[in-house]
Amino acid sequence: MEVASLVLPVFAIIVTGWLAGELGYLSRSLADALVHFAYNVAMPALLIVTIAQEPARNLLEWGFLLAFGGGSLLCFALVFLAVRAGGKHDLASSTIHGMAAAMTNTGFVALPILHAIYGQPAVLPAAVATVFVAAVMFPITVILLEKQEARSPSVHSPGLAKQILLNPMVLSTLIGLVWAITGLPIPAPVAAFLNMIAAALTPCALFAIGLGLSVEGLRSNLKASFALATVKLVVMPLIVYGLCAAVGLNSLYTVAAVVCAAVPTAKTVYVLAHEHKVEEKLVAATVSITTMLSVATLLVALYLLSGLATGTR
Repeated sequence: MEVASLVLPVFAIIVTGWLAGELGYLSRSLADALVHFAYNVAMPALLIVTIAQEPARNLLEWGFLLAFGGGSLLCFALVFLAVRAGGKHDLASSTIHGMAAAMTNTGFVALPILHAIYGQPAVLPAAVATVFVAAVMFPITVILLEKQEARSPSVHSPGLAKQILLNPMVLSTLIGLVWAITGLPIPAPVAAFLNMIAAALTPCALFAIGLGLSVEGLRSNLKASFALATVKLVVMPLIVYGLCAAVGLNSLYTVAAVVCAAVPTAKTVYVLAHEHKVEEKLVAATVSITTMLSVATLLVALYLLSGLATGTR
């Protein structure tokens, strides 16, 4: 029941946004403003407060990082290369395909599920997974997208580096990492400020996904979205589980890694796609489908892992 109670409201916000646009209650053009706010304000605040508040030593759980991080990067690479090999998609489109299948919603779905079922000990690996997504997956996505957009020679080297470093995602990640390394606590008023802004990310991004989603767009991307959903909800958890076994990860961290891999595609992939005007309808459909199907796939994963996790709470 914890899974359904956490995932269904997420899907409900997407549906509410879709209904608002479909019934003409709100203009679909408002999705742009919501995404711009999420991309430039709410998401950087979330990245800073998430990374900076995690002690640097906690970010170096090598076995967990190899399993979850390696599985995430491997899934991204497999989809990215498969799409590129088809010859019909450019670098940016292939990047978004790969991230739709590999970038996972750890912070808003996996972490509360693990905390609700296994208690406080399961929060740390989920937090590490969240930081990995923020500190590794986001910058990779931004670098590849910015590289695709840097078409003129003048932007190709120092200009591109500057463009990447000043990107809100990369800059906020670097700020968070530097702060975590110093070991200094974030002043309470600053933390409260960042958390208030960060809290707006989920409703804004999910509502924008629904507002920009049309039945025609969903139908036109249904086959590709289901293929990406299969990779995200089935293939990626299996790969991560195999890597957990290979590195000899303990039971709790194995469960945490698999659950983090088995949650829906991160809504932030849509924010990135929308901001860069790449495969927006595909990502919106994939986020919606993985969110809906994950209620069932997560229950199956938790059931299969229940024996392994006995006594971890």
